[in-house]
Amino acid sequence: MLKRVLVANRGEIAVRIIRECIDRNIETVAVYSTEDENALHVILADDSVCIGGPSPRDSYLNMDNLIEAALGKGCDGIHPGFGFLSENPEFAKLCKENGIKFIGPAPEVIEAMGNKAAARDMMIGAGVPVVPGSDGVLRDLEAAKVTAEKIGYPVLIKASSGGGGRGMRRVDSKDALERAFEEAAMEAETAFGDRTLYMEKLILSPRHIEVQVLGDAYGNVVHLGERNCSIQRKNQKMLEEAPAFGLDGETREALCRAAVKAAKVSNYEGAGTVEFVLDGDNKFYFIEMNTRIQVEHPVTEMITGVNIVGEQLKIAAGLPLSFTQEDVRFKGHALECRICAERPLENFAPSPGKVDFVHFPGGNGVRVESALHSGSNVSPYYDSMAGKIITYGDTRIEAVRKMRRALGEMIIRGIETTLSFQYMILYNKAFLRGDYTTAFMEENAKDIIDILKTADDIEITEDINADDLKAAEHVKTSDDIKPANDKERIL
Repeated sequence: MLKRVLVANRGEIAVRIIRECIDRNIETVAVYSTEDENALHVILADDSVCIGGPSPRDSYLNMDNLIEAALGKGCDGIHPGFGFLSENPEFAKLCKENGIKFIGPAPEVIEAMGNKAAARDMMIGAGVPVVPGSDGVLRDLEAAKVTAEKIGYPVLIKASSGGGGRGMRRVDSKDALERAFEEAAMEAETAFGDRTLYMEKLILSPRHIEVQVLGDAYGNVVHLGERNCSIQRKNQKMLEEAPAFGLDGETREALCRAAVKAAKVSNYEGAGTVEFVLDGDNKFYFIEMNTRIQVEHPVTEMITGVNIVGEQLKIAAGLPLSFTQEDVRFKGHALECRICAERPLENFAPSPGKVDFVHFPGGNGVRVESALHSGSNVSPYYDSMAGKIITYGDTRIEAVRKMRRALGEMIIRGIETTLSFQYMILYNKAFLRGDYTTAFMEENAKDIIDILKTADDIEITEDINADDLKAAEHVKTSDDIKPANDKERIL
């Protein structure tokens, strides 16, 4: 097993990794920017190193400083978490060259799957369905015009490197193509240092379904089921659930088989996620593979009992998977709400600042992952996510009710957050029916915002009296939210 791990990240994922290492008697070294000197992950780690100024490029994206910190502190492993350098093959290569185990897949795999255009080609060769699109990367704007005319508008222009919705633009007509192409290229270069793009046909209002996979160094690959991540704003996920409610058994099995095939063809090692879009006819298409731990991994842990971060550490230590596909059992339902430091009533503008007081919920089936504490700071330099609330129930409606209770108990003072907005989603009819798609925010955000604007001093409590919430009460019964095509998963 690894003896000393440098955690090359910050926030709640750094805290999650450090706690896991403590449980396994692995020493940890936290890195921090001058902005994060008093952050929770720094407090929890055995040791810590300041690696630069507040800008990510000066600190958490500074590969040389990270390697120097790891070597100086005698680390034999580096866990990149998610975001920052987690999907950067050059960083993984640097770790390897310096005798440090990168806790993730091999640099070659990150490079192959991180280049979305190359990954498409690999999936086509493996027989995994892909969305119609460009043959490889787009050479220039003219190539983009030709491809768009061939596959038909609307289309998505996407960065070949990276993910998280950066370097992505929807284009509905040829008149909008040139501007979108340049904007996407510039954003991709800023975020990933690579301005190459590719194009896909836009599948209108699909469900965004992803499958968690684990692979070891001995060719063993298992899947841990699927998650529905369709509630998104600007391609950033807001709420996730596992399993994907209302998905028929045949489609579920086919999705998971395709994900395992994708992992095997890429010689995948570690924890990864294969992402698909599912259209109205239940046809699914590969869109990308994230070669890292996902923000939403806790919902999968809750329904399988598999400790994904723990498995990452074991795989990195050279151990084979401790279980087979036949050993994986799925039970119950889990939800995750991402709580962000944003102002929903002001078009989700960032709300950085000092946290005067925070109280997290608890109780049976409630899990919290956050780096917040009273007196901590939410920085404008980094992602606005302040924490994640995860709930588990034997049934979906039980998990929903627990999430309502949990959000009602949570208190964050000093900054504005999306708590109220998330709470309202839990009463939305489309959400409760489970038939929502990636168009959820477009179709429902205004109504939710209007309720928040008109409610007098609205409080997030289970007995909330807003008239608009009362109107949704009738869909809280199992008969109203049971999907007709999935009788085995009745609530």
